[in-house]
Amino acid sequence: MNITFRQMRLFLALADTGSVSAAARAMHVTQPTASMQLRDVADAVGLPLYDVISRKVHLTEAGKELARTVRQMTQEWDLFEQRMDAMKGLTRGRLRVAVVSTAKYFVPRLVGTFCRKHPKIDVSLEVLNRDGVVRRLRENLDDLYIMSMPPTDIELKDEVFMKNPLVVVAASGDPITKRSKIRLSEISQQRFILREQGSGTRMAVDKHFRKYKFHPDVRLELGSNEAIKEAVAGGLGFGVISNHALHGHAKEHGVSVLEVEGFPIVSNWHIVHPKAKQLSPIANAFKGHLLQNAAGAVRGKLWQSIGK
Repeated sequence: MNITFRQMRLFLALADTGSVSAAARAMHVTQPTASMQLRDVADAVGLPLYDVISRKVHLTEAGKELARTVRQMTQEWDLFEQRMDAMKGLTRGRLRVAVVSTAKYFVPRLVGTFCRKHPKIDVSLEVLNRDGVVRRLRENLDDLYIMSMPPTDIELKDEVFMKNPLVVVAASGDPITKRSKIRLSEISQQRFILREQGSGTRMAVDKHFRKYKFHPDVRLELGSNEAIKEAVAGGLGFGVISNHALHGHAKEHGVSVLEVEGFPIVSNWHIVHPKAKQLSPIANAFKGHLLQNAAGAVRGKLWQSIGK
């Protein structure tokens, strides 16, 4: 089977983008050239690799198997290049990180300070809901993954690096915000705005409420902390969100944290990757950077240092 490394990378770009034209742009070739090269790959394999339906590429089983194989090969090659660079005293390459959406409040700061130390490194940062991050984890698409509720059905290397307290918030004008030591029973008649089912925050909240035998009247389920804050500020009900979404403050953007019995919920941020995965020197360096500097990023010290 005669397929060049560049042709393999082109096919992987096709699998990742779902478009011949997008794959061509990613590989800096013309679309006719990309189409010709992809036909050559299919001819070499001897089976159809993809179908185009409504202008969208759908991989066949043979195409999916080829994409998995090529991805493993390119990851190994990238790891080899990084090791050679490390031997030469160079620190360059690519770092791929996938994080759940709530982590966007602090991870970019950590990425920024890491890139200041290693300016030759290119970083790909995917911000997704938990299901999206878990999917990428299962497919081994990235170097590291950051989430609050790692899956339990995958063998993982899992390290806790920071706390993720979950708090109850209400509209800042609500009289209940002036009170302290609020019992759960006192807010049982309130409507709640919570994260969507399957999110790490929602999983932790549901588990906590079951522990207290509390049954919230859920008015809305929303896919982002910003949307929850807007809904709560608009008086639609109480919300439960990560304290990181408030940048560590007790009040922000028309909402205030309530001192409710059993809150904040104790939760943590995890750095994970498949247990069998061998991390590149760059990924290991970034993980060390997270473990060493996470607390400073939350307090804002790293953010201030970026502007100096």
